[in-house]
Amino acid sequence: MIQYELTEKDKELIRAAMETEKQNRDYGFHYRVVASALRAKDGKIYKGINIGKIHGSCAEFVAFGAAVADGQREFDTIVAVHSLAPNNIVTPCGNCRQLMMEYCPDIFVIVNDASGKPVKVKAKDLLPFAYEEIIIGD
Repeated sequence: MIQYELTEKDKELIRAAMETEKQNRDYGFHYRVVASALRAKDGKIYKGINIGKIHGSCAEFVAFGAAVADGQREFDTIVAVHSLAPNNIVTPCGNCRQLMMEYCPDIFVIVNDASGKPVKVKAKDLLPFAYEEIIIGD
């Protein structure tokens, strides 16, 4: 899996996600607030937080929903964060990986590598043997 170094724009994206997490941290209600920041190809940043507890919507889904509702269809980089996670970076769950595989497999995803260093990888590299829709022909 090819890993890419973080840029200043990537670090800004992490800070934007952390600010969203901080603004929405409420351990009495959402004890597990995860925030996400998604940068579209045009540079605009969309943010989201998880809704509900373990079976709610992931922060990444919420960020993608905001972006798509705004007319975005091309994405550059996404990150999910939590204040207690290593480097504050949370790896996307399987559902989020599948979403990215279907809609933007070449998006960069910021994760921690095996040594704990924040890096970027392509979404398509995070989900080997991903489900691919079978289209029954005409």
